[in-house]
Amino acid sequence: MIDTDTTLVIGATGTTGSRTAAQLIAAGHRVKAASRHATPVPGAEPVRFDWYDPTTHAHAFDGADRVYLIPPLGHSDPASVMLPFLRQARAADVHRAVLLSSSAIPEGGPAVGAVHQALPALFGEWAVLRPSWFMQNFTGNHAHAQSIRKNGTILTAAGSGRVGFVDADDIAAVAVRALTDDQAPNTDLVLNGPEALSHDDIATIITEVTGRPAFHRHLAFEQMRDRLAAAMPLEFAAMLAGMDRAIAEGSEDRTTDTVQRLTGRPPHSFRAVAERELARSS
Repeated sequence: MIDTDTTLVIGATGTTGSRTAAQLIAAGHRVKAASRHATPVPGAEPVRFDWYDPTTHAHAFDGADRVYLIPPLGHSDPASVMLPFLRQARAADVHRAVLLSSSAIPEGGPAVGAVHQALPALFGEWAVLRPSWFMQNFTGNHAHAQSIRKNGTILTAAGSGRVGFVDADDIAAVAVRALTDDQAPNTDLVLNGPEALSHDDIATIITEVTGRPAFHRHLAFEQMRDRLAAAMPLEFAAMLAGMDRAIAEGSEDRTTDTVQRLTGRPPHSFRAVAERELARSS
């Protein structure tokens, strides 16, 4: 049965937002595709949205009853701009919210963790997606992918720590279920791929798939922080470098059954994603 409800997808041109919008549309759901420039998305209604421009908010959620939330990028306190929007959306009868967070940020933790903590009180139907690090960090326009293409290197402070890297397509598939199933999850969902890999493992797979050497260069926390601070506020750079340090200490060395449980199929492996995306662009 085709659902006639409407989902506002914030960040509809981004890594998970674009995939979530596309999968919703393919399944017959109505989508308002929100981005700063109201970029057209096939099959969706484009709408201008800017977290930092409250005049764009009411029109964005007008006619929508559920929302997929991508926090403002690089903001150390996203709750300060997100919570006023969410209260306004709830007052306008948006009844379900699905938030993209991170496996590294618990409820009540830094940055988007405060939004996670507030969500259940604001919405009767909700979910918080807490994916591990994206596989697309190595295949798209992320700094890792650019460094691989330019220098054949992956730079991290993660040491030999392992991560259950997850495919953005799998994140989107879970988001669609969380947004459209009759029963909302009403919990947080940690999303991983099928295996935990170190960045050295990632470099090996990239080398095998593309035929071009890739290496993982191990940096100290301070080196990583300072490199990131060249492109973002120091506080946020320190938080990201700290996540790498936590990986080195084993914080992300796990896998979960969430993708399988919610979608009915196993998550994609990094090798499969690399063959799908890296080989095509190399």
